[in-house]
Amino acid sequence: MKRKPEEGLLISPIRNGTVIDHIDPGEGLSVLRILGVTGRTTEALSVATNVESRQMGRKDIVKIENRELKKEEVDRISLVAPNASINIIREFRVEKKIGVEIPPLITGVIRCPNPGCISNANEPIRSSFRCQSRGYRCRYCETLITRDIATYII
Repeated sequence: MKRKPEEGLLISPIRNGTVIDHIDPGEGLSVLRILGVTGRTTEALSVATNVESRQMGRKDIVKIENRELKKEEVDRISLVAPNASINIIREFRVEKKIGVEIPPLITGVIRCPNPGCISNANEPIRSSFRCQSRGYRCRYCETLITRDIATYII
């Protein structure tokens, strides 16, 4: 079935894989970086940025063929796209829908911006942040990250 241009963007469906929908506009490329997807990926990949959305106004969408996300990857995505939904596709059908949820404690995912923090020293300590209403607070030095969280994701 062909769509008229005014009906929306047509991206070919994937047989098996993951569709990450309702990504905040402009964060689709951050999602790819979080997932470690580069230009050398062997999977078919579709990225739509700033597309119209009845629910959000504008959104980004990422489709990755032949890959299902692990919980740790979904947790990382929640940091830059807290409204995202993850759709697991099998044989061209949505098999499962998962909403992202920011965990209350984030360990080993975000780098502390404080160069004097013990988590940035040559110590065997993984970074650890508490999720708060205003941002993410380092458990070791109390530094608060309130914006541009994608730049601190390890």
